[in-house]
Amino acid sequence: MSSELLVDLGDEPATAQLGQLKLATIEDQQWPPDESTLSKSETDISQRFDAGSPHLPWDHPFYDIARHQIIEVAGDDNYGRKVIVFNACRMPPQHQLDHHKLLMYLKGTLDQYVESDYTLIYFHHGLTSENKPSLGWLRDAYREFDRKYKKNIKALYIVHPTMFIKTLLILFKPIISFKFGRKINYVSYLSELEDVVKCEQLVIPALVKEYDNKLRASLKPTAQPPMSPPRSPPLPDQVFGVPLDLLRQRSPDGDPVPVVMRDTISFLSEQGLEIEGIFRRSANVTLVKEVQLRYNSGGTVDFREIEDVHLAAVILKTFLRELPEPLLTYQLYNDIVNFASVSSDSQVMIMKTLVESLPEENYTSLRYLITFLAQVSANSEVNKMTNSNLAVVFGPNLLWGRDNAMSLSAIGPINNFTRTLLDQQHLVFT
Repeated sequence: MSSELLVDLGDEPATAQLGQLKLATIEDQQWPPDESTLSKSETDISQRFDAGSPHLPWDHPFYDIARHQIIEVAGDDNYGRKVIVFNACRMPPQHQLDHHKLLMYLKGTLDQYVESDYTLIYFHHGLTSENKPSLGWLRDAYREFDRKYKKNIKALYIVHPTMFIKTLLILFKPIISFKFGRKINYVSYLSELEDVVKCEQLVIPALVKEYDNKLRASLKPTAQPPMSPPRSPPLPDQVFGVPLDLLRQRSPDGDPVPVVMRDTISFLSEQGLEIEGIFRRSANVTLVKEVQLRYNSGGTVDFREIEDVHLAAVILKTFLRELPEPLLTYQLYNDIVNFASVSSDSQVMIMKTLVESLPEENYTSLRYLITFLAQVSANSEVNKMTNSNLAVVFGPNLLWGRDNAMSLSAIGPINNFTRTLLDQQHLVFT
């Protein structure tokens, strides 16, 4: 993985060089839908979502953009930062896509996360002469993203870069700040992404996977990059990635709230309530892995000794995100995504019914978490974490579809449900 942006392009004018660059064409120009386009959890949502597009109602202003699944949200990376994914291969031909509206849709996605640290992953393969946006649009798009968007982006990963994209970045170098330029990283193979994010939580398009396999096959055996490490078998005392009911069975006192949640929330209740931006900052990935390993090895963790509020916050989010099934369960996915259609005077009753239908360990853990987040919100004048802000952080960690990644339109209803749950927690959990 490299962040080197300097390429020797000779003396020819930059614009002429860009014009001479040839983009690889995709063999099948019929633009077939990717086989991973729809998950069962999304296709079953309700009649108000068009069966052909699981994202938005057909009359939504961004329906024509969302249906292509160009932009997705994929939970948190290994540092505890939100991951936004842009799939170039899912962009239709130029005449079939309103690029200005695409830009607005991307900004709408980022608007939910730019106050927190976040990571952007761009899958470049599949950008062709038929679907690439104009150079002017790219320039305007970069300028459209002001400091608000650039400040907290911690890394931009360009997967499968070509000479075209490298040259493009050279052309943009006069308007790209040095600080932003250092955040750009080239990723030659999908396996390299494992250092940043668990690839299994990304819905990587089939075209991208096939291209990655072709790149590997073209290399000599001695030059083969390492494959993604196989999933290691669970340790006897594994905590992360283990079902809640199993964790409860292992607990000496049968406590339904997992030890990781109790440890992190207890520490954060004591020392994190007045920390501005709590849950919005990333943490040292080495420390995150060390703490996870200590828990998974049956050891104890005392966050008071470590004295790192952001580390504890990331560990809490990571634990929730790595559950085999989300805390709010797949069973409630459809009801929660459709919750906005419930009349306001019925919302508390419906929400109470939904959460009380959860397994006991899920319900108790959810109540424990929400009660703590209410404390965080009560100090929002200092920590700047209102219920709305907390919902943006925790919504994607409480519920996701079976295919893990979610579009902006799926995230919205989940975040709104989480915000309402925080607003009404004193009534829902009585």
